[in-house]
Amino acid sequence: MRILKCHCGKVEAEINIQGDLKKTLRCNCSLCKRRGSIMSMVENKNFKIIKGNDYLKLYQFYTKVAKHYFCKNCGIYTHHRSYTNPENYEFNVACIDNVDTFEYKDIPVFDGEKL
Repeated sequence: MRILKCHCGKVEAEINIQGDLKKTLRCNCSLCKRRGSIMSMVENKNFKIIKGNDYLKLYQFYTKVAKHYFCKNCGIYTHHRSYTNPENYEFNVACIDNVDTFEYKDIPVFDGEKL
């Protein structure tokens, strides 16, 4: 179990993952390439907002299938519901305490630009 937090701490989520974050990725869609985060994913049942749901701001674009969430207080992207698989939440790995994203090398890039 890991806890995801935005910068100001108003938003927290519980992520039920076992062991290390095995699958990480970046995306080159128009939004993701601008925010530059490293993401991982879990099934929706393994992701739960435990604090600050009222601080989450939803952003959608294009087909409005993906649902991108940001803390409306500090502006940090925390997670989104996947466009390609709405049964998953993808989340900002850097929002998990004690994870150093600078240690991640050769992160695969999902070609979201072609969607």
